[in-house]
Amino acid sequence: MEGNGSKVKEIVNSYGGNRDSLISILQDVQSEYQYLPEDALRHVAAQLQLPVIQVYGVATFFKAFSLEPKGKHIVNVCLGTACHVRSAPSIVDEFERQLGICRGETTKDMEFTLETLNCLGTCALGPVVVVDGKYYGEVTPGKVSKILNEYREAPRDTKHEELEIGS
Repeated sequence: MEGNGSKVKEIVNSYGGNRDSLISILQDVQSEYQYLPEDALRHVAAQLQLPVIQVYGVATFFKAFSLEPKGKHIVNVCLGTACHVRSAPSIVDEFERQLGICRGETTKDMEFTLETLNCLGTCALGPVVVVDGKYYGEVTPGKVSKILNEYREAPRDTKHEELEIGS
């Protein structure tokens, strides 16, 4: 992030340096860098005249924030009860196998981060996978490669091909 302190300064200034906007500021910083770099947290703290530990405390309290770099595409697999009984753990296993990472990790090429959630509230469609906000229902291990291929570097016309849910 070195040399990007000006970008963080710009974000903080867009909120008028208002301490009450700390969460919004951190959201914008994370959107810019895909995570919250330590240097960025220090810049935010200095600009808002807050102790670094206070900014760090907010950044670690909310699950939405990450202190580790995330991939370009975030893959979330629901492990709630309805999805779990419909074999969601095998879906996670297949993503781990195909991506070469474990849940909570990011691929070396920074393309994918694999995460699990306790419930997405879409139980009737389980097992459910969400990639970059797009929901996939009734996922099977066999559909994992189709889902990943939709987001891998591909010609523009095939990158966002619709998947048939339930077939």
